[in-house]
Amino acid sequence: MAENKKKTPEENAEDGIIVLTNDLGEDVEFFFLDCIELRGEEYIALIENNDEAEEILILKIESVDDEHENYVGIEDEDLIMEVFDIFKERHKDEFDFRV
Repeated sequence: MAENKKKTPEENAEDGIIVLTNDLGEDVEFFFLDCIELRGEEYIALIENNDEAEEILILKIESVDDEHENYVGIEDEDLIMEVFDIFKERHKDEFDFRV
């Protein structure tokens, strides 16, 4: 019988999976799509790791130290759209971006 083993953060990162904790304290798996630099700041583009996911999540990357970083929500809608526009241009052949 196969044993269910929870992956370590390092193993998840190798698969492109990032686990974040939502507002309810639940762990949610996201698939890494891209890292985007804009005006000296870095942003990460993620999509929930399930078949029904349709929305891309963009978060700001804040370094904690050499080995750790935090992903922080962005409240500025104009900034989100600016980062998303860069993402769309980079991935226009991979995704169907509908309005």
